[in-house]
Amino acid sequence: METLKKYLGVILLLLGVLCLVIYKLALPVNALLICSMVLEVGGILAFVFINKALK
Repeated sequence: METLKKYLGVILLLLGVLCLVIYKLALPVNALLICSMVLEVGGILAFVFINKALK
């Protein structure tokens, strides 16, 4: 569980990138851009705060 918690920020960033790829290739809907933005910002914040707390 700790290793999953450690990589939560990276997983969120990859999901955000996946939303952007889906937006670009298949379904140009603004909801995907908003979802991607939320995932990217959440992933960056999770990465910073979780790694700061683990050290």
